[in-house]
Amino acid sequence: MAGGWSRDGAVNEQIDASINEELERMRARRTPVGESLAECAECGEPIPEARRKALPGVKICIDCQEERDGAFRARPGINRRGSKDSQLK
Repeated sequence: MAGGWSRDGAVNEQIDASINEELERMRARRTPVGESLAECAECGEPIPEARRKALPGVKICIDCQEERDGAFRARPGINRRGSKDSQLK
């Protein structure tokens, strides 16, 4: 079903593109970069060798990571492609 000036399937393509962009952003943010620290950057406790080998570039210990994961707050997504404001500019 066509809607307005868009071709068939354009809405689904926009949704898929938005989802893929968000997944890439999350993957890039999640991957540690650089050399692993021997001590946690937040609490100063030693980071186990097994964790440093499993996650190269890790900066925080398991306990601090669990606290961060528990404090995660989902933020609302912004559909820039489908917003009416972006179409008016």
